[in-house]
Amino acid sequence: MANRAKNHPILVSKIGIIGAGVSGIAAAKQLSHHNPIVFEASDSIGGVWSHCSYNSTKLQSHRRDYEFTDFPWPQRDNPDFPTYLEILNYLHSYAEHFDVLKNIRFNSKVVEIRYTGNREVTGFGSLLPGLPMWEVAVQTNHLDTIQWYGFELVVVCVGKYGDIARIPTFPQKKGAEVFKGKVMHTLDYCKLDQEAATQLLKGKKVVVVGFKKSGLDLAMECAEANQGPEGQPCTMVVRTLHWTVPHYWIWGLPFFLFFSTRSSQFIHERPNQGLLRTLLCLMCSPLRRGISKFIESYLLWKLPLDKYGLKPEHPFVEDYASCQMAIMPENFFSEAEKGKIVFKKASKWWFWNGGIELEDNTKLNADVVVLATGFDGKKKLKTILPEPFCSLLEYPSGVMPLYRGTIHPLIPNMAFVGFVESVSNLHSSELRSMWLSGLVDEKFKLPSIETMLSQTLKEIEVMKRSTRFYKRHCISTYSINHSDEICKDLGWSSWRKKDWISEVFGPYNIEEYAKED
Repeated sequence: MANRAKNHPILVSKIGIIGAGVSGIAAAKQLSHHNPIVFEASDSIGGVWSHCSYNSTKLQSHRRDYEFTDFPWPQRDNPDFPTYLEILNYLHSYAEHFDVLKNIRFNSKVVEIRYTGNREVTGFGSLLPGLPMWEVAVQTNHLDTIQWYGFELVVVCVGKYGDIARIPTFPQKKGAEVFKGKVMHTLDYCKLDQEAATQLLKGKKVVVVGFKKSGLDLAMECAEANQGPEGQPCTMVVRTLHWTVPHYWIWGLPFFLFFSTRSSQFIHERPNQGLLRTLLCLMCSPLRRGISKFIESYLLWKLPLDKYGLKPEHPFVEDYASCQMAIMPENFFSEAEKGKIVFKKASKWWFWNGGIELEDNTKLNADVVVLATGFDGKKKLKTILPEPFCSLLEYPSGVMPLYRGTIHPLIPNMAFVGFVESVSNLHSSELRSMWLSGLVDEKFKLPSIETMLSQTLKEIEVMKRSTRFYKRHCISTYSINHSDEICKDLGWSSWRKKDWISEVFGPYNIEEYAKED
């Protein structure tokens, strides 16, 4: 833990924001009238776009679905699926346009947080009570000196991805230490420039563990680096199969029609629905399965999933409900046809000195093993939050309870932005930041702790019934209803107008919409 300085914490602002990724700059912009201080551990904004992107990384969704409501993408020469560099340029332009950068302190890593409020007080009062509630320890420029700050409200925007890699555990003497080649996580691979990445992969026997977006992109980069007769194939070790899509059209229909309109989400369960809607959802279960089968039929026709044994056993809708739908890189299966990408399915594996061994005793020779095994977002939070709050981060279900995706009912004067996934995480973070700004300015009040906990529990139960991967905390199948509830708190009549206009004409300015209603 950081050593406390002898002087009292510096109160330079009422609000402290941790992280300057997409959620952090959205929160900073919406709370700008309180002059917040944003602590960013790296030397740039952008979060995962800045330090967890490959050279080939592109936006998964159309750019109109990844756009701030009051700052459109410039129309000139912008592709529908921008590269990570184009996204970073867009985020920088947003931050400069709204003068967010002046509030950001770069190379400032938060290493500890301490609660100084009254533990005996129950319930939520004002989020700006007039005195410091949290002390935040910040290490700047990798120096040993720690500076403490006091804040009335702390907004945590460190996200679930990046920073801390999730590394599998292995039996004794079967871990990475016995392997004579190179082992790295995608977090380390992201730090390589294009030349270094090519040198790492070219002519090498590479094994990629994982079959989500980062693993797919990495296998594609490996195949491209190994063209020609001397190139080595990349082997993907597939632990859990997930559905992938080649593009955003299904049998000639745009994908959003199936899940991202008000009418399509009407047939899915949502929290707080009455008896009539519950019965209707039960009656619509064949329709939900039919839509899922309809999409699956296209994917099986378009992609050789059966040929390579890559057809998941669970329905497509479960991957959508857990925000795990990945776009397949272009020409991915063309490289598989050429033998540059091969697949091995195994739920358990470990290292041996020449590579990795699968549970069926198959041994794969390797020079390089890259772990596309994800990130440990909860561990990142637990490294800075004190007890007893650290123990309150998740229900026994493994999901962090967040009211309106922002407030933990049992952690006072703290907000979390960017931890609940949706169809568009940028839109979700922006809207929740607007909601948080309204809450801070006391335009509405929070319900009781019991009511908030009950609401979060209902949401988790809906997710559990929608997908076996519910621990990812995704609200994609009822995202419009979730947005409606936030808009109702803010005094806006509904999300309907914005929702419909966005689908037909593109993004709509939420603030103008609020004025109209």
